Formats: sequence, C-alpha cells, structure tokens
Amino acid sequence: MRIFLALLGVLAFTGCHATGSNSGENDPKYPWWELAFIKPNFMNVWVEDSSVEDINGRTFLRAGGGNASGAEPNDDKESARGWVGVGGTGKPVIGADLPKRIFVRWQSIPEQKTYRAWVDFPEEARRVMVTSTHQRCAETPDRTARFMASVYLGLAPGGIVQVWVRDQCRRPIKVARTQAELEPLGPELGKNGGQYAYPVSEKAKRYIDKFGIPYGSW
Repeated sequence: MRIFLALLGVLAFTGCHATGSNSGENDPKYPWWELAFIKPNFMNVWVEDSSVEDINGRTFLRAGGGNASGAEPNDDKESARGWVGVGGTGKPVIGADLPKRIFVRWQSIPEQKTYRAWVDFPEEARRVMVTSTHQRCAETPDRTARFMASVYLGLAPGGIVQVWVRDQCRRPIKVARTQAELEPLGPELGKNGGQYAYPVSEKAKRYIDKFGIPYGSW
C-alpha cells in the first residue's frame, strides 16, 4: 500500500480528517491506481503506447493501450461534441506510485492521424486520488471509499488530451488539458506501412458526413 502512504497527510487539505466519521482509512482498497482511455462518441481511438513516470522518478512502460472507451449511439444527435460521460475500464499500473506525468501515443481513426504527448500531472490531482480511497463521501457515509483511484485520459481529434480523476463521491474532476503533437513517423512509428489499426466505421462516416468533426469542443 506504499503508493498512498507518503501522501496521507494531504487529507487535511480537503477539510476531512481520516479520523472523522466519514473516514475510509480502513475500507478495502487496491494498492495501485488504474489508467483508462476514453474518446468522444464516434471519434474512435487506438492507443498504440503509453508510459507513466511516477513521483519517485520511475518509468513504467506499456501502461495501457488498445481501443479507448466510447460509443456510437443510435440517435440523431450531435453527441460527439464535448465529453458525454467519463468512465470505462482501465488497467492498474502495477508498482507505480502516484503519477508525475503520463505519455500517450494514439491513432485518431476519423482523421487518420497519429499523435503523441506527455501530460504533466498536477499535485492537486494526486491529492484527489489519495482522498478518493481514504475518505468516504459525506453524501453517502455508509458507502465505502473507492476501492481504487483512477486516471482517465480523454483523447480527441486535433490532438486534444484531457485528464480526469474521481473524487471521494465518485465524481469526475478535470485536472489537466494539453495539446499533443503529430507523430512524424505515422502509425506504429512507421513500422506498419502507414496503415491504421482499422478504418473509419460506417456509423462514424455517417455521423461525420452530417455533423463534421467538432474541433474546438473538447
């Protein structure tokens, strides 16, 4: 459980002490945190690679990859604009302490472009991660604290990266946003003949034909 021990003192920052009636200090919890990738509706993403540098300066390679979580709903709404929900299944970063920065390289399928970025992780976000597993939500004091802290990277066309964590009440809190750069070697660092992981889906094509890609909404 050493991931959280160094930062337990920051609980006072929230105004809720671990000894209070809403303490989750003794609730069951996982020793690591999870990293998950999400995308706007219809804006499919294939994560080629990701890495984590933790607060102790250690780097953890291949922290996660593959399809980002998202949907292609059967409706006639402009639902790719903005972020519709923050969630999805992540992968624990085994052995890592709290994150200092995160690297991600991904394919934006509707654009057929590849992006890469390092995202700096703010101290305030680390405080929220610790609190989420050590402090119960005041609105639901009978519910145990979160079992595992989570980091969500939202990847959008144009190379936009947004980052959320969840607080002790399980609400997503936006903690960072950055602009990625184009990967000059293209998909898979040029090792796949310029081919992307998969083509634009028929549903995504129909959506983009009707509404376009909503740059600037993320």
